[in-house]
Amino acid sequence: MKFFLNNVLPEPPADPGLASMLTVGAVLLSLLSLGCEDPTIGILSGSVLVDGESAKTGSIAFFPVDGKSFTAGGVIEDGQYTARVPLGESRVEIRIPKVVGEERLYDTPDSPTQPLLEEALPARYNDQSTLRITVESGEKKLNFEVSTK
Repeated sequence: MKFFLNNVLPEPPADPGLASMLTVGAVLLSLLSLGCEDPTIGILSGSVLVDGESAKTGSIAFFPVDGKSFTAGGVIEDGQYTARVPLGESRVEIRIPKVVGEERLYDTPDSPTQPLLEEALPARYNDQSTLRITVESGEKKLNFEVSTK
């Protein structure tokens, strides 16, 4: 028996061929499972248009209405998003930032600045969203058109 920092390490198996077969079996099983889809997840992708134009950047979130699954979401980039969302009905929140100014990072004259952002969309698309979707297994295209008005 070998000891390592007061922990006992197991002896190698008496039959190295058995250990090799078990390792190969585990690797094959892992590779086979890579192609399997999760039956409890739907993959949503699509576009987000704001006032008829592709949203440059933002985020989209999916909140399960029953509260029993996880919240999912994704980044909106160049008007496109992709998200892995649990099956069932979800409430959708879309957030699109807009630059309304800039602020200094430090209280010094030569301080670098950063953009000051606000939400571009009305609350009906995010905090008070009534947007609902039903997510099914597999892949689905789902486009959203929203307005800043």
